[in-house]
Amino acid sequence: MKALQLVAPSELALVELPQPSPGPGEVRIRVKACGICGSDLHGMDGSSGRRIPPIVMGHEASGIIDAVGEGITAWQAGDRVTFDSTVWCGKCGYCREGRVNLCDARQVVGVSCAEFRRDGAFAEYLTVPQRILHRLPEGLSFAEAAFAEPVGVALHAVRRAGDVLGSTVLVVGAGLIGLLVIQALKRAGAAKVIAVDLDEGRLTLARELGADETWLSGSGTPPLLVDIAMEVVGAAPTVDLAIRSVRKGGRVVLVGNLSPNVPLPLQIVVTRELDVLGSCAIAGEYPQALEAIASGSIRVKPLITAAVSLDHGAEAFVKAKAPGALKVLVVDE
Repeated sequence: MKALQLVAPSELALVELPQPSPGPGEVRIRVKACGICGSDLHGMDGSSGRRIPPIVMGHEASGIIDAVGEGITAWQAGDRVTFDSTVWCGKCGYCREGRVNLCDARQVVGVSCAEFRRDGAFAEYLTVPQRILHRLPEGLSFAEAAFAEPVGVALHAVRRAGDVLGSTVLVVGAGLIGLLVIQALKRAGAAKVIAVDLDEGRLTLARELGADETWLSGSGTPPLLVDIAMEVVGAAPTVDLAIRSVRKGGRVVLVGNLSPNVPLPLQIVVTRELDVLGSCAIAGEYPQALEAIASGSIRVKPLITAAVSLDHGAEAFVKAKAPGALKVLVVDE
């Protein structure tokens, strides 16, 4: 089968690999669409230690089951599916609590690190365990379904924020996940959503997708005292802004993790008695994500920058790195 493989740091090649066979409890999926994630772009140069070559990346995908392994009864060839980016064990304490994103044996599709290596969906086929599968709603396109993973990330982040009904919420960062968080907040009943970003074009899109106010960062952003701040970048200045913008007793949800370490304005956290929460991946939000996309309550089509065939997959990564790009898809044409 054809696959787009990271063969060396920042070097992609279209290669021929053996077609995988589904083992017991697994299915094989013919990939129809796979999104390029920011973690792929940031990790493929070797800086994160989580894209160690050789690896087929890609974890935001949808497709059609074309073969099933032993013991599979709930799925069959022809079923239209997506899958959790996290391969969880289902047995550890976290999985039993429903916190599958924190699974002790957690692996991520399309990731290669010191602990594990699992090829992903920038390929014609891949195999996954049936326990992480989700059926696509009738009429939902494969391109839209490939957004189930990032939409799930946004829904999980809003869930971590607690009850947002009637709240004023600041979203720091209007990139792909930030734009989805804005929509998820409005869907959950937030009264006012304010978006901050360095890019005026992204702020324009943020307003189109539901932000009530937008501020261009660095242009005299006024001080705030919001109920909740969602930080969706993961850098020192944006974390600092998020924390300083929250009222006494408010909440800060840290979603971005671009930098492994950032300074923390500790005195503000302590004296305002803030709740500072981390949000990691997805823990059961896939069905809700698919429903939100299918119903249009979270719009993903405006976020598609380009769709490129697997044969030109390396070009897709060039497009994904371009200024202003949001989501570039590798598709089976």
